[in-house]
Amino acid sequence: MKKGVLTDTMAVIVLLLPRISYLTLVTDKVKKHFQKVMRQEEVSEIWFEYEGTPLKWHYPIGLLFDLHASNTALPWSITVHFKNFPEKDLLHCHSKDVIEAHFMACIKEADALKHKSQVINEMQKKDHKQLWMGLQNDKFEQFWAINRKLMEYPPEDNGFRYIPFRIYQATTERPFIQKLFRPIASGGQLHTLGDLLKDVCPSAITPEDGEQKTQVMIHGIEPMLETPIQWLSEHMSYPDNFLHISIIPRPTD
Repeated sequence: MKKGVLTDTMAVIVLLLPRISYLTLVTDKVKKHFQKVMRQEEVSEIWFEYEGTPLKWHYPIGLLFDLHASNTALPWSITVHFKNFPEKDLLHCHSKDVIEAHFMACIKEADALKHKSQVINEMQKKDHKQLWMGLQNDKFEQFWAINRKLMEYPPEDNGFRYIPFRIYQATTERPFIQKLFRPIASGGQLHTLGDLLKDVCPSAITPEDGEQKTQVMIHGIEPMLETPIQWLSEHMSYPDNFLHISIIPRPTD
């Protein structure tokens, strides 16, 4: 959970939000609060910003915090805007149906990587809806009763077909890095987080006897590079079934 202070120039609202959720799921509550002190003509499309950076609504809250504010003190102060939507920086999200569609598209993509879509295709529409409602309403058991099936694999496979992951770099405008990566090497040994980074984002690896300039963050912590990537995928993926990895500058002080 991350405690955030969402503000505009006239009022403040303090919310305790799950890292795994999305800012768009609290827009109704935020809008209702601020409309008490705003004229109707001042309200158009709501969006969020932190220190001049518009926050992408389709990124989980925890990922946004890791990328933009992980080395700052809580509460996280976010500015709420109701006009001048940054068309070049953000996608529009006019309803919760949009974020639900994005969320389910991510789950289907992840299952295509892990199981050739076999698990998600065998589920019924009500199962898909239960995944979304469990996330939206912070009902862990409701969500995990279905998501557990997406995290299983035949014992003889020793892991998923490919690992669903995305690597985000705070110092670049590139959205994210994503490619095919198997959890098991051809020789049978488990691939680690370090192996993934060496293959996909070598700049995140500190050279021998070199200065450590970056932090590798998942869910607000720095996992050891020796951690098997299969274990991370099973235990530290976000509800969309992707392993979201942030590469951020290490604090100098």
